[in-house]
Amino acid sequence: MGHVTTEVEAGADRPSLGDEDGWSIQMLISSEFARNPRPYYEALRHGPPRRDDLEMPGSPKTVILSRHQDVEAAFRNPQLFSSQFGQGSGSLGNDRPLIPLMIDPPEHKKYRVLLDPYFAPRHMAKLEEGLTELVNGLIDKFADKEGCEFTSEFAVPMPCTAFLELLGLPLEDLDFFLHIKEGIVRGHGKLDMEEQIQARTEAGRACYDYFEKVLDGLAEERGGGLLCELMEAEVDGQRLTREEIMDICFLFILAGLDTVTDSLCCFFNYLAEHPEQRQRIVDDPEVIPSVVEELLRWESPVAGVARIVTEDTEFNGCPVHKGDSVLVFVGAANTDPDAIERAHEVDFDRTTNRHYAFGGGIHRCLGSHLARLELRVALREWHKRIPDYRVAEGAELVWTPMLRSVHQLPLVFG
Repeated sequence: MGHVTTEVEAGADRPSLGDEDGWSIQMLISSEFARNPRPYYEALRHGPPRRDDLEMPGSPKTVILSRHQDVEAAFRNPQLFSSQFGQGSGSLGNDRPLIPLMIDPPEHKKYRVLLDPYFAPRHMAKLEEGLTELVNGLIDKFADKEGCEFTSEFAVPMPCTAFLELLGLPLEDLDFFLHIKEGIVRGHGKLDMEEQIQARTEAGRACYDYFEKVLDGLAEERGGGLLCELMEAEVDGQRLTREEIMDICFLFILAGLDTVTDSLCCFFNYLAEHPEQRQRIVDDPEVIPSVVEELLRWESPVAGVARIVTEDTEFNGCPVHKGDSVLVFVGAANTDPDAIERAHEVDFDRTTNRHYAFGGGIHRCLGSHLARLELRVALREWHKRIPDYRVAEGAELVWTPMLRSVHQLPLVFG
């Protein structure tokens, strides 16, 4: 059994997005999109790049890129599609560009040269033993029960604990970080856009204040962990400034405390609903690296990333203007049949899998090797001990868009 063919193979149930004046980007940030975005991707790919207004005061036009060739072109052209998409009263509550995510060339390179070695595969491999212990310690708490609430009991604490340990931050601060992360990433669930902005701004300020205090303490007495190493690091022969360290840590907290959690929720929901695919992992754990890549492609937990246009131009017939926002749908690119063979099949035996789940180009995800390791260890250790599980009958899952996750994922064992 090599693959599962999905419901969008022939364009079935493709939602109508209307014409240029008859649709709204709000369709793409709905819970229905988050639950199953692939029909929406299919519909988007069948039209030209789209433009729409976000319902935010003073918001520029937003250009939607969904076809593989368009997404690839955007990632390959950081001069036109800049990553300096939000700061000041920023979309993520940040006062300054987050490093290296929001830094464009040529400055971007010096930060990646500094940071890439910390997240290189050989360095990440040293974490595997500790991650294995962490995963089994979490499973110990519910393995003998009838089930668990996967999100809160596993998907949140597993990567969050690992990342705080990597940074050298106290685990007792986890609840604080989860709170500010939810404020920054999801605006604490506020529906009103102005309230979301306020929630993100307040959470961002709390994040800066926390690291101000941490850096004050480390200036007097060094501990262990990546944060201490950054205080000794140099770029072009000069130490990182306090602001640079804080801007790196701000990004680390968002990425380290959310994206792997989202991936775990997507992965285990899929496997719970496809027992024949799950059995592949149980029968042959060697398939797990391929499973990780294929589910990253298929689920694309980070559905889209933001860019901003630096000059007036035309992109595949769609006029774009300096200052326009761009929403690059990597999930749509990852399921584009014009670029990916058998794009609508989930195939754990896929030999070539050049997906964009971690983005692309010079801004490709800094922590991709850590994320892959965490996902491989989680799948390996879980299925050794809990091979059979399903979503609880009658459970109504609530999905969050863009950073696709499940608020609660009740699993029943056996």
